[in-house]
Amino acid sequence: MSDALWVFGYGSLIWHPGFPVAEQVVARAAGWHRSFCMRSIHHRGTPERMGLVLALDWAEGAYCDGVAFRVTPGAEEETLAALRERELISSAYLEKWLALHAQDGRDLTALAYVIDPDHVQYCGGLPLEEQAAIIAAAVGGRGPNRDYLYATARHLADLDIADPDLDRLVTMVREISG
Repeated sequence: MSDALWVFGYGSLIWHPGFPVAEQVVARAAGWHRSFCMRSIHHRGTPERMGLVLALDWAEGAYCDGVAFRVTPGAEEETLAALRERELISSAYLEKWLALHAQDGRDLTALAYVIDPDHVQYCGGLPLEEQAAIIAAAVGGRGPNRDYLYATARHLADLDIADPDLDRLVTMVREISG
């Protein structure tokens, strides 16, 4: 099992992994936090009206709870190709192997896509009010930015993963959107 491919989902991968999953478990990545810190010009926005998508952003003392997915044996190569096509569309994400601690007590190493803070699409530190205004207005190739926020927050809640910033953003975006 040590050669198993694990993938860490913290945003849309939680509710739409897009690859065959043999097992999944809630897990924590230390030193990273889930953040709407990447401008989206493809999936949830356009170059003219950029949206925001989640990324893992490094922060000392932070942590991110998400889902570790074990890829079905034999599907590793096709999974990596599909993930790279999906996640590396603009080079704003970096592939990184992260140490995770699973809710069931296991320590895992998983592939994750983290933000490149030197990339032009990086926008860490935006106030929640500004994030909400952007998310409420943006639409990209995969639909409204707000649908991405709502689906992620709903699936985190279903997994009993608390994320107060996402919950606050949901409330703010719903107020803006009417």
